Amino acid sequence: MKSAALDKFIHFLREDLAIPSSAISLALRHQEESPNLLPMTLWQYGLISLEQLDRIFDWLETAQLTL
Repeated sequence: MKSAALDKFIHFLREDLAIPSSAISLALRHQEESPNLLPMTLWQYGLISLEQLDRIFDWLETAQLTL
């Protein structure tokens, strides 16, 4: 993911979904090989709910960002 797109996505996670920075950092460390799996990594580690995952995918679709 390009840096600007990642910055927008992380801002959405922090501001709109109130996901702690520590949770985002953990997910980023565990998905280095596949940056497009960040939403799934957050969910897999129990850092977000299924509802939040759905909101993330809706936001990504609307923002037209590709992870």
